[in-house]
Amino acid sequence: MSGTTIAIIGFAGMLVLIALRMPVGLAMLLTGSVGYVSLVGLPPFLNFMKSTPYHLFANYTLSVIPLFVLMGAFAERSGLSTDLFRAAARALGQRKGGLAMAVIGASTLFGAICGSSVATTATFSRAALPELRRFGYEPAFASATVAVGGTLGILIPPSVILVVYAIATEQNIVKLFQAALIPGLLATIFYCCVIALIAKRKFKLAPAVSMEGSESAWRGVWPAAIVAVIVVGGIYGGVFTPTEGAAVGAVAMLIIGVARGSLGLAEIRTSLLQTAETTGMIFLILLGAEVFNSFLALSRLPTEAAEAIASSGYPPFAILAMLLALYILLGAVMDELAMILLTLPVFFPVVSALDFGLPAEEVAIWFGILVLIVVGVGLVAPPIGLNVFVVAAIVKDTEISGIYRRILPFLAADLVRLALVAGFPVLALFLVRLLN
Repeated sequence: MSGTTIAIIGFAGMLVLIALRMPVGLAMLLTGSVGYVSLVGLPPFLNFMKSTPYHLFANYTLSVIPLFVLMGAFAERSGLSTDLFRAAARALGQRKGGLAMAVIGASTLFGAICGSSVATTATFSRAALPELRRFGYEPAFASATVAVGGTLGILIPPSVILVVYAIATEQNIVKLFQAALIPGLLATIFYCCVIALIAKRKFKLAPAVSMEGSESAWRGVWPAAIVAVIVVGGIYGGVFTPTEGAAVGAVAMLIIGVARGSLGLAEIRTSLLQTAETTGMIFLILLGAEVFNSFLALSRLPTEAAEAIASSGYPPFAILAMLLALYILLGAVMDELAMILLTLPVFFPVVSALDFGLPAEEVAIWFGILVLIVVGVGLVAPPIGLNVFVVAAIVKDTEISGIYRRILPFLAADLVRLALVAGFPVLALFLVRLLN
């Protein structure tokens, strides 16, 4: 049996294990281990496992993940999201759809200090949804707005997903953060435009309101805004590395939360436990991906796929479009982190072998931003948009089908943005070229 055949069987087996609800990291680890042994035998595999976990987890770059997760946990527990939403609502509430736009604006700012889509969605489900519904917003539309706003948690730097992509493809984290900013802000603008159009055509879905008594919210926003500027600006400007920036941000958010009186010992303990659980899950997936990717490398499936596609005669942009379409399909049924780590060993060599008229490093950065966009689409696309399920689990009285119906215009805006960034790589590469 050829290595390619074994790799295909391994892929199928792993998907079956995931469908049977085995944790993704464990499914990748188990399938990769069996495939590795079947190709080269047990002794080489034991030698591989003797050193690989240590070298993987001793990587200094990985320390940025728990630090960014901790910064987001402190921000979530400190009640910062409520102040962000109220301040944005006071500024925008008088417009048609203004409260919904406030959710998008607050999610953008929160994403700059959180880096997690699910955390952003869950936070604003509690902070903003009750207000939206109290002022007469249709429940399904309000829930859809919170769900798509949550995707900004991974689009606006710093992003944990981008860190994982950088590590998996050996790219510069700072340059990826720089590349993500303009596409992330485009998402904010496009979502607000969609809300404005919907509010104009169907006023009852998103009425204009007046938010009173929110003056104090502005005072709570400034410290968080300063932290976001220091962390992101410091990383962009080369003042400190992403790991140092994450550490500065985590400590700053802790100090702000304690000073506000919203982070007591119980909240700090919960934040630390949440960080440990999330980091443990991510690291298990990373280990599983490392073993599975080594199995694929031995099978030569990625190399053969890259060679076959590169010699197929199809234009590079047509191949790119097919890969992005596959990402959207996978993102609708699979966890975003697992999807990226599963597909990169095959897709990244394919993209690297294509000629887009750009240097290899810029192609890698540009492709990372495209992947980030399609991951965001997968988080809200049916049938299994994770953000939609998070919102539905919190509000409980809104049908998921209704939320998906209201999400469709936002998905159309996402596809337009994806086409723009794919067709005009400069949208992702402008800041990279300007700042380096």
